Amino acid sequence: MRPIASLLRAGAAVAVVALLAGLLETGPRDAAPAQAARVPAPTRAPARTTPAVTAGTVTFSAVGDVMMGSAPALPPDGGAGYFAGVARSIRADVALGNLEGTLSTGGASKCGARSTACFAFHTPPSYARWLRRAGFTVLNLANNHAADYGAEGAEQTVAALDGERLLHTGRPGEIAVQTVRGVRVALLGFAPYPWAQSLTDIPAAKRLVAEARGRADIVVVTMHAGAEGASHQHVRRGTETFLDENRGDPVRFAHAVVDAGADLVVGHGPHVLRGIEWYRGRLIAYSLGNFGGYGAFALDGPLGTTAILRATLRGDGRLVAARLVAVRLVGRGVPQLDRSGAAYGLVRALSRADFGRRGATVSATGRIGRT
Repeated sequence: MRPIASLLRAGAAVAVVALLAGLLETGPRDAAPAQAARVPAPTRAPARTTPAVTAGTVTFSAVGDVMMGSAPALPPDGGAGYFAGVARSIRADVALGNLEGTLSTGGASKCGARSTACFAFHTPPSYARWLRRAGFTVLNLANNHAADYGAEGAEQTVAALDGERLLHTGRPGEIAVQTVRGVRVALLGFAPYPWAQSLTDIPAAKRLVAEARGRADIVVVTMHAGAEGASHQHVRRGTETFLDENRGDPVRFAHAVVDAGADLVVGHGPHVLRGIEWYRGRLIAYSLGNFGGYGAFALDGPLGTTAILRATLRGDGRLVAARLVAVRLVGRGVPQLDRSGAAYGLVRALSRADFGRRGATVSATGRIGRT
């Protein structure tokens, strides 16, 4: 180590090094995604700042619950063609899915040997490559099935995603950051379970969003929230429960994270599509429904109607445009584009009924707008 006197004489050089470090922090253009490490959270949310590339835009896509089959009920082609009919609509600069289950072969099932009314999902770890091939760049692990096979299953899931260079978010304190042409996009997942970043501790959620706001230009929050099933398509004010389990207060949570700095909120968990709300100029999609569930999910009626959310965001987080791509789950639960566009009318009606003038409009071609 050099003497302190030498360091003082090299003050100008230190300043230059600091400047270079700041330039290198963003990485090269189009750099591969990298999982972000935790840093201490600020005590209050920093003001929204203008990123280095305000003229640039980022394309974003999101889907709901993804479960590509659970052994022994797996697709006949080993999963290779599972997303073939929808991959072109998934692909975007940042593509988010909720991984409903584990990518594992080991671990003890939460259901045990005696239960017949319990569901635990373990898809082979090798299926992570089909997620990458379909265009996904980040998977949410904050949901009720992420711990289906205990700590061992969760560790195998993370290892499988890491092996395909797929980002993941949703574990306590976890922030994924993906850099797209110099624009940093932070993604945070929340659910009401101890293995996830808490959906019910709203002050803690706001602090984590504030932390992400200080490290990224765009902040996307995804939430596994709300009661399940065809009778729970509407967003209700207050806490929702299902099978005596607290499933959070989706409206209060979503509004709070937008207040803290989130630019877009995407929900899943109810297994059905829900309405879309405009809040403070930001879009909240309360549930994108099922996007898989091979051989395990009920698919009748609204349970088999789903959509891909696509959006274009400016480098400062402002929405340029958004639309839905209508999808239907066919056969045993394989996503295919839906030429009937059933999702458009469904989300349009739910948005109007649940949010009135704050409800998003959805055109006959899926374009999302304002009343």
